Amino acid sequence: MEAATFLEKLDDLGITPSYSRQTVSNDNAFSESAFKTLKYRPRFSAGGFAILPEAQDWVQQFTEWYNDEHRHRALRYVTPSQRHNGEAKGILAQRREVFEAAKQRHPERWSGDIRKLSLPEIVHLNPERVPMPQVTRY
Repeated sequence: MEAATFLEKLDDLGITPSYSRQTVSNDNAFSESAFKTLKYRPRFSAGGFAILPEAQDWVQQFTEWYNDEHRHRALRYVTPSQRHNGEAKGILAQRREVFEAAKQRHPERWSGDIRKLSLPEIVHLNPERVPMPQVTRY
């Protein structure tokens, strides 16, 4: 990315080059996040797969796990499938009831409100940060 002609071509095409700085990604952050999740799954073959069908089978199993079993923090620990098929709101409502009942039974265990159990409208990998206010020192 140091060659001037390459950067000029990117500029001509309206492409902003990515330098893959941490938390500032102009490339496909969703794919990068998925690849990291994929690489850290058990039985991922870091040395590669022997044959193509073996790799395809592993990716199929990974995809099913990711969509149907993996509970995402950003989705309040429901699966993507539960979010997409409409089950998530019912699951979270039931969790709210359980937490509220637990708080009533043992209020000494709670210093504040129960955890947030509503689905976010949008899920971001790298949300924009609100800048800190500038402090003037005298």
